[in-house]
Amino acid sequence: MRPLALIVPLAMASALAFPALAQAPRVIVTLGSELAEKVEDLGQRDVDRQMALLQTTVERELARSGTLDGAEVNLVVTELKPNRPTFQQAVDRPGLSVIDSRSIGGATIEGEVITADGERRPVRYSHYSTSIAEVYSYSTWFDAERAYDRLAGRLASGRLVSR
Repeated sequence: MRPLALIVPLAMASALAFPALAQAPRVIVTLGSELAEKVEDLGQRDVDRQMALLQTTVERELARSGTLDGAEVNLVVTELKPNRPTFQQAVDRPGLSVIDSRSIGGATIEGEVITADGERRPVRYSHYSTSIAEVYSYSTWFDAERAYDRLAGRLASGRLVSR
């Protein structure tokens, strides 16, 4: 028997014997319809970066933890609020200070996890500062990014969230 002819059946057998090694979860991030109407105000570049960051954050945490193998994680960003003015907002409103201006920021993410066995589980998570006094970061998207980290951590620990 040729070496390659031996390798293929062994690879197939190991995939069947060890389904946890089969595949990492697939994470898909989309934009909610109401938020899509606000993209022009926030700036396409900022919104695109936030969607990519959410996807990367969730993928990284799920890969690190090894949870939800073979699952599909469909996330929809339904609300996105910056802590500081975005580049586009600063351009559109001369005199708006990107240093002195701050606001309550955060994000709301909804969607579902379709597990490897086909079970559909809803996901909803949001995080916003509760007062302007909590906004201490100089980052435009500090609270939104905190929401991504917390959602990813909950998914990675097996706690599918719906709050």
